[in-house]
Amino acid sequence: MLAHAPAGSRAGVAAVALAVAAAQGAALLLRPREGLIAPAPVRAEEHFSADELERARAYRRGQRRLALAAMGVEGGLLAALAARPPRRLARARPATAGAALSVAMAFAPLPVRAAARRRAIEVGLVTQSWLGWAGDLAKSGAIGAAVAAGGAALGDALRRRAPRAWWLPGAGVVVAATGAVVFAAPVLLDPLFNRFRPLPEGPLRRDILELAERAGVRVGEVYVVDASRRTTAANAYVTGLGATKRVVLFDTLLEHFTPDETRLVVAHELAHVRFRDVHRGLAFTALVAPFGAFAVAVLAPRRSGAAALPGLALAAGAVSAPVGVVANALSRRVEARADAFSLRLTEAPEPFVSFERRITVRNVADPDPPRLLHALFGTHPSTVERIGIARAYASGRG
Repeated sequence: MLAHAPAGSRAGVAAVALAVAAAQGAALLLRPREGLIAPAPVRAEEHFSADELERARAYRRGQRRLALAAMGVEGGLLAALAARPPRRLARARPATAGAALSVAMAFAPLPVRAAARRRAIEVGLVTQSWLGWAGDLAKSGAIGAAVAAGGAALGDALRRRAPRAWWLPGAGVVVAATGAVVFAAPVLLDPLFNRFRPLPEGPLRRDILELAERAGVRVGEVYVVDASRRTTAANAYVTGLGATKRVVLFDTLLEHFTPDETRLVVAHELAHVRFRDVHRGLAFTALVAPFGAFAVAVLAPRRSGAAALPGLALAAGAVSAPVGVVANALSRRVEARADAFSLRLTEAPEPFVSFERRITVRNVADPDPPRLLHALFGTHPSTVERIGIARAYASGRG
């Protein structure tokens, strides 16, 4: 626990509750209200064999435990450093201390993450070598250290200039930095880890452009990423803002799924473009950041300089966890609308069901995860909910 703000602190609890209430208000303001399809009831056993269900649930159960263990290592390290900052840390420059803390947080849970990776290899999800994984860790660690160094230096400057109200300009910095990352990541960060190529001319590209025209959106560019270098899993996503906006398809998606199934995935991503869902996420951040930053300021120890960093990081985690639960609920609703939009745009419920079944098996995902866990951590509707949306559409309820 933090030195000056134990769990029972009224001020700390009230500040976190205020941040969560702000997140709830932002979610209510930003959530889709139209275009949704209430899912029909579906049982996982109707679409998956007993062996498929057992394999997925056993794998995901173990991965969840390892993820919690990694979080415990990170939280325990931060709590120890916050309770008694080492002299070397306290004497360091904030930028140096921020970089060092970032590296420590990245590498402390490595044994647990390696165990999770080994399990992913055993089920056939990972294709990358251990050496390649180490290279990615080095790159992400260097990026994280650089960002942490800049953030620590800027945060220390704000706390010195405005000891009582630093959290307000700090919230503005968080929002600006988030927007900058969303804009720049497709052209600066993503190419450090993967190769991207424009989707070549052909039937699929023409079909995507036709879908985009019918959807009334400009997609910027459609790229294929060499995801198969790391995984057998399939996926697609929308990224970027303005000039960097793009739809990205995994090469595993194009290789292992039918044109009709791929078309549905593209239609889903076009929905995110049409409804400006990336902007929606940024708006959520902008609305919640001031309240979250205030809660961090209340929870964090009253220390100065580099010695304050572990406590600030621990407080940020304590605030972001419950706020993240609210954000996940908003995300599930946004994704459900994109599913409904893709069904209406393609009028293909059976390929939709086929895709959901096949990608769930391929990604070794649990089609019907425990309800509480899904409410806390799920960013998309479960597979059975998504199949239920397609079934409802097919029956005329969409």
